[in-house]
Amino acid sequence: MTAVRTAPRRRAAARRPWRDGPAGRFLLGWLEQSGKLFAISLEGFRKSWDVRRWWVEWVEQCWFIARVTTLPVMLIALPLGGTIALQVGQIVRQLGAESGTGATVVQALVTQVAPVAAALLISGAGGSAITSDIGSRRIRDELDAMEVLGINPVHRLVTPRLWAASTVGVLLCSLIILAGIAGGFFFNVVQEGVTPGSYFDGATSLLQLSDLLITLFKAWVFGFIAAAVSCWQGMTCDYGASGVGRAVNRAAVVAAMLVFAANYVISTLAYTLFPPRI
Repeated sequence: MTAVRTAPRRRAAARRPWRDGPAGRFLLGWLEQSGKLFAISLEGFRKSWDVRRWWVEWVEQCWFIARVTTLPVMLIALPLGGTIALQVGQIVRQLGAESGTGATVVQALVTQVAPVAAALLISGAGGSAITSDIGSRRIRDELDAMEVLGINPVHRLVTPRLWAASTVGVLLCSLIILAGIAGGFFFNVVQEGVTPGSYFDGATSLLQLSDLLITLFKAWVFGFIAAAVSCWQGMTCDYGASGVGRAVNRAAVVAAMLVFAANYVISTLAYTLFPPRI
C-alpha cells in the first residue's frame, strides 16, 4: 500500500516544472533583478535631456561624492604608483632598462588602474551613501508619496545621481593618474636614482591619445554603473533598517563585479580597435 500511495507523488514531482526547483527559482530571481536594474538605469538615462529639472541635484551630488572620495583617492594613488614603480624597477634593473619604469607605471595607471580604482571608490563611498539615502526614502514611503504627487522618483532621484557619479568618476580618474605618476616619480627617481628626463620620456613613449580617451570613457561608464547599481538596490531594498544595510552591502559587491566585467569587455574592444604602440 505504501508503494502504491507514493508512486503518484513521485510522478507528480517528476512532472514539476523546472522553475519550481532551487536552480529555477534562483535563475528567475536573478533575471527579475537584472530586469529591474536595466529598467531603472534606462528610465533614469531617458530623462537626461531635461537638464533644468535635475541640474541642482546634480551639483549637490557631485560635491558630495567628490568630498567623500577625493582624500581616499589621494591616499590610494600615491602609494599605488610607488608600489608599481618599486616592483617594476626591481625587474627592469636586472635587464638594465631602468628608464622603462616610467613607461610601465604610466601605462598601467592610465589604461587599467585609474578607472577601476575610481569606480571602486565611488561604489564604496559615494554608492553606499546613495543606497542608504534612497533606501531610507523607500522604507519611509517617500517614493510612494512622490508617485502620488505625480513625480517620477526615478527622474527625480536617479537621473542626477547617474550623471554625478559619471562626472566625478572622470575627474577622479584624472586625479589618480596624476597622483600615481607623482608617487612613481618619487620612488623611481628619488629612491632608485633614475633621471627625471628618462622617467618622463619613457612615460610618453608608449601612450597614445586613444589610450587617454578610452580611459576617460571607462571612468564615465564605471561611474554610471556604480550609481545605477546603488540606486537600484536602494529602490528595491527590503523594509526596515536591516533591509537597507543588506542593500548597501549588495550594492558594493554587485557594482564591483559589473565594473570588472565591463572593464574586460571595453579593454578587449579597445585593444582590438586601437592596437598598442610597439
